[in-house]
Amino acid sequence: MSKDIQAYNKAQSDENRDICDLLSQEISNGLPEAENKIWHAHPVWFLDGNPVVGYSKLKNCIRLLFWSGQSFDEESLQKEGSFKAAEARYTAAEQINTKDLKRWLKKSREIQWDYKNIVKRKGVLERLK
Repeated sequence: MSKDIQAYNKAQSDENRDICDLLSQEISNGLPEAENKIWHAHPVWFLDGNPVVGYSKLKNCIRLLFWSGQSFDEESLQKEGSFKAAEARYTAAEQINTKDLKRWLKKSREIQWDYKNIVKRKGVLERLK
């Protein structure tokens, strides 16, 4: 995991740091081939330059976001935004179901929409996988 993501996690409150540390560990283990970095001020993992998963601090929680998550057909992930993203929100590390997270990470590799080229395509998403 990048030093920038470690610094991001360390800058969080104790409770949020526990959530971020668990998420970053599970994501890195589940997607070992993914590039990870701070992107738009938040930790994000990329496959072939395409963002697939990340997390961010919101006012009262940590949001885990899967860019193609609406296509995962998972009840525990909530629709986010007007594209294909879906999210889960956590206020404590104990709320993270690592079995679900591992399944979502597997799906994030298998099901991808092309966010890398969304600007070039003027907001139109195309399915990669």
